Amino acid sequence: MLQTSAQKAEGSRPAVSVKRRGSFGKYLRNEYDLYLMLVPMLLFYLLFAYKPMTGLLIAFKDYSPFKGIWDSKWVGFQYFTEFFTGPYAWRVIRNTLTISLSTLVFGFPAPILLAVLLNELRARKFQKAVQTISYIPHFISTVVVCSMLTSFLSPTSGVVNAILQFFGREPVYFLSKPEMFVPIYLLMNIWKNTGYGSIVYIAALTSISEDLYEAARVDGAGRWKQFLHITLPGLLPTIVVMLLVQLGGILNVGYEAIILLYNPGVYETADVINSYVYRSGIVEGRYDYATAVGLFNSVVALVLVLIANKVSNRLTETGLW
Repeated sequence: MLQTSAQKAEGSRPAVSVKRRGSFGKYLRNEYDLYLMLVPMLLFYLLFAYKPMTGLLIAFKDYSPFKGIWDSKWVGFQYFTEFFTGPYAWRVIRNTLTISLSTLVFGFPAPILLAVLLNELRARKFQKAVQTISYIPHFISTVVVCSMLTSFLSPTSGVVNAILQFFGREPVYFLSKPEMFVPIYLLMNIWKNTGYGSIVYIAALTSISEDLYEAARVDGAGRWKQFLHITLPGLLPTIVVMLLVQLGGILNVGYEAIILLYNPGVYETADVINSYVYRSGIVEGRYDYATAVGLFNSVVALVLVLIANKVSNRLTETGLW
């Protein structure tokens, strides 16, 4: 049977030997400067993120500061049971979800909207001025912001009540009304974080090619069509990633502001998991019980991120990993 020239050439071709790469040690010696740059960050996480996680054992022990973590009596899931059968579990979980979901629904789209509006401005100087002004609230201390809010809403000397009295209305102590706490906190949070949060979306908008918009205008697409078919798809990967990150902290409500604003009269709607942990652990000194509640909070947040990331990968092929 005759062989073609290609087959003969193939048969006469010597086997190609694949050279093994050098050892990892040799590669490390050649690229040591890159790995040295990782050392400070690795040390930071090892010392301040992973090493303190051994303290989670307190949640399963009758912790005594005098005995230490290892010598304290093991009690298992006693504090978890106490929390879920106690009178405050449903209240703090409900309030946490209410505030978190409200922030997600109303606060999450705000930076996207601001970024799109700023991107549409043609006066660059005015655009830069608006950007700078919108960033400033983020850098104001939470303590200062809460103090300003308390002063503005004061029933005796607040600006808001002064306006109400000007129109013949009675002064209102807003921060003592349970039904007013969530809207007040939500508006404060949007005002403080919208400008800074828009930075990521503005950066994503700059990566969208202008040729796409030019082609859309040639085809007769208006601003709304351009937003739907070019801007929104271009922002979608960034939106998904930021949404997943926010879902991870959905139960970690900004308790610093809540603690500074709330009072026993509004615990019904203002008391969240983190503020309850603060009162139980720091104020009452029940470190073991507070650690158990905080651990429950973290586990639920982790599960939410895992589920949301899996759903996102299936639906949009975009995720954190």
